[in-house]
Amino acid sequence: MTADHPQPPDEAHRRPEGVSDITVRALGALSEALETVERARGALYTFHQLTGGADLALDDAVRLLREAGHEEQADRVEREIVGRNVIPGHWTFQIVEAYNATYYGPFRDLEAAVRHELAAGRDHLYEAEMKEARRTANHPDHTALPPG
Repeated sequence: MTADHPQPPDEAHRRPEGVSDITVRALGALSEALETVERARGALYTFHQLTGGADLALDDAVRLLREAGHEEQADRVEREIVGRNVIPGHWTFQIVEAYNATYYGPFRDLEAAVRHELAAGRDHLYEAEMKEARRTANHPDHTALPPG
């Protein structure tokens, strides 16, 4: 424990013996980078769902073009865009799968391994110590732990 980072009362967020301030900061930076990757992954799923939704919406466009008597344009939309790869050989689900296997999964696993090696697997040590340092004693909305 340091003066700047008092130890949280819960064991799950208490710095193990011998873990330095710089190690806690490094683990915090690694965790923050993973959180950013989690957000990027969410954006990738958004891309996947929006693109898939647009492709399905083309069914209505094609049907309406046909109903309006625009067979040639309906045929072009159906032939050129419906079911089209978004990058060569890939639909969006394949991009998501490749990202998960190639980048996200290894990143997540490595972050967990480093945290286990350096801090007994404890997560959010930096944030927990920051919370403890910033709490106002005896304030009902600054409690150390959830009720119960």
